[in-house]
Amino acid sequence: MVLSVSERTFTQEVLESPLPVLVNFEAPWCGLCRIIHPLLLQFQAQCGEQIKLVGVNADDNFKLANTYRLKSLPTLLLVDNGIVQRRLEGFRGREDLRLALEEIKITYSNRSKIYSNSKTADLEYRSA
Repeated sequence: MVLSVSERTFTQEVLESPLPVLVNFEAPWCGLCRIIHPLLLQFQAQCGEQIKLVGVNADDNFKLANTYRLKSLPTLLLVDNGIVQRRLEGFRGREDLRLALEEIKITYSNRSKIYSNSKTADLEYRSA
């Protein structure tokens, strides 16, 4: 299940999140949005606790759509520490999106391993 985020909850759920967040801007009338939804759920299942996935209805959250200058739907934004790190839009197909998601997953799973290893090393150093 994808957490639905609105203008009211966007700051807390996305910009202030301790985890990187993949924001899916979509709309109920968007056919491509429905087509990519299973890929996003699969991505969420594979990433587990490393990357948070949220959905934003662009029609109901016009200010957010304007703030992030949406040109087409779906548009995916990878937000880390309140900063947009990646923008995915204009998909040529499912494979195009799958490859982009795979690259994000690899980048962030490696980063979280480095982070957890450095925390472990820091704890070992302090206890020595």
